[in-house]
Amino acid sequence: MIGISNDHAAVELKIAICEHLKERGIEFIDYGIAAGEKIDYPDAAERPCRDIVAGKIDKAILLCGTGIGISIAANKIKGIRACACSDAFSAKYTRLHNDANCLCMGGRVVGPGLACELVDLFLDTEFEGGRHQRRVDKITELENK
Repeated sequence: MIGISNDHAAVELKIAICEHLKERGIEFIDYGIAAGEKIDYPDAAERPCRDIVAGKIDKAILLCGTGIGISIAANKIKGIRACACSDAFSAKYTRLHNDANCLCMGGRVVGPGLACELVDLFLDTEFEGGRHQRRVDKITELENK
């Protein structure tokens, strides 16, 4: 199960991604807001991230104006590894090497076509493990200090 959330700067991008997820038959929970509503990006990040940590969803797609603010907020929650991506290489390797559980993008940075491509890469790429597991474990250790 995937979560998707957005602030007011990324409503249109969320709509496009939700349609894409439906077309792919991927189940998701929409935590975001609709056009005309307002929410601060830390608030848009919190609920889906808490649900990842609680095991209610597996991953989240988080959207704000740039993808940066929402990724910073998400990464404050223990157990979250969020990345702001606007290119295919980063979206793939953040899963492959970092086992990221949140993909963050900006509605003012990424268009819907590219965003859907990045979502596919993020969701379809498995964590490679191996030497990368040691590094992810070190990230977890930093959270516990």
